[in-house]
Amino acid sequence: MRRRSGTAVALLALATATITALAAVPSAHAHAATLGPGVEGCAPALCHVDVPPGTYNVTVTLGGAEAGSTSVTAETRRTLLTEAPTAPGQRMRRTFTVDVREPEGEPTGPAGSPGLDLVVGGTSPKLAALRVTPAPGARKVVLVGDSTVCDQPGAPYAGWGQQLPQYLERGVAVANYADSGEGSQSVLDNPALFPAALARVRRGDLVLVQLAHNDKQTPAATYRANLATMVDQVRAKGGRPVLVTPIVRRWFNSDGTLNNGTALLVNGLGIDLPAEIRALAADADVPLIDLTALTKRRVEELGPQPSKALYLYDEKRDNTHTSVRGATEYAAFVNGELRALLLSKPLTGPVGTRTLPRQALS
Repeated sequence: MRRRSGTAVALLALATATITALAAVPSAHAHAATLGPGVEGCAPALCHVDVPPGTYNVTVTLGGAEAGSTSVTAETRRTLLTEAPTAPGQRMRRTFTVDVREPEGEPTGPAGSPGLDLVVGGTSPKLAALRVTPAPGARKVVLVGDSTVCDQPGAPYAGWGQQLPQYLERGVAVANYADSGEGSQSVLDNPALFPAALARVRRGDLVLVQLAHNDKQTPAATYRANLATMVDQVRAKGGRPVLVTPIVRRWFNSDGTLNNGTALLVNGLGIDLPAEIRALAADADVPLIDLTALTKRRVEELGPQPSKALYLYDEKRDNTHTSVRGATEYAAFVNGELRALLLSKPLTGPVGTRTLPRQALS
């Protein structure tokens, strides 16, 4: 299941704010944007920060003389802040922690631009100030998965890993190594995928693995062995593996349920892949996020017509890949399960100014 957009993400035709940083960035130094005349409130802005790969705290100050509504995304369309309203004269400060790497999106995709790119958008964007500070001690949530998880390069596609950063506190960065078309064997074999993700893992980091959609002909023993290998190697690095069952396909029975092999990821050999993940999690004492069950319940709750909005049925007749809305809801499920599994403590960085969106707690 490879879904690759050949269209580059539009980097906006209006105002641009650029930060020029030193070639080597001392950990104690920060960089503040010079926004320039006319940038504040007039249009979406692409802010480029010349920094080397690493993790960075990004603080934005929003607001202006007039009312505004501002969103912030980073790198390849990663959502840091959904639209936040500000009243006339109000100032709002938000801080996020962002992973900067090359390639910046899917590991086998285009490299993207060096450094950090931020898009300040929304229906009435108001950017008053921007500050970027190296955060070498930040915790990471490392993602290994397929096109339903990855940083999708172009609209209308979105992966849940792309939407996860908006739910996390300052001091925690999402490092998304998910890639379109990958299965449990290919991510192990490709140095740019699981091996590269593993190299980023430090003690205490979470590593979430969701792989199933492309294991269409993988025998059960091979599938289990591949996942077990990843679990063992993450643990050997001091990381904390979490197995994630795949999101469902939107494939309804006549009775309005998803009780069929297509929806629930039973592969061509008759292997119930989510069941294999659940069994391995129990046998190896690995935390489990049963995203299959959570997304099944949500899609069935909405029903055949409203659930189209979670996927790309209307745009692409696609019942597998998610829209921004679907990816956002599914990321909220992942966030909620991490909290329920008592894994949220490592996700709490230094006390910051950011609060979780309401949907993170619902």
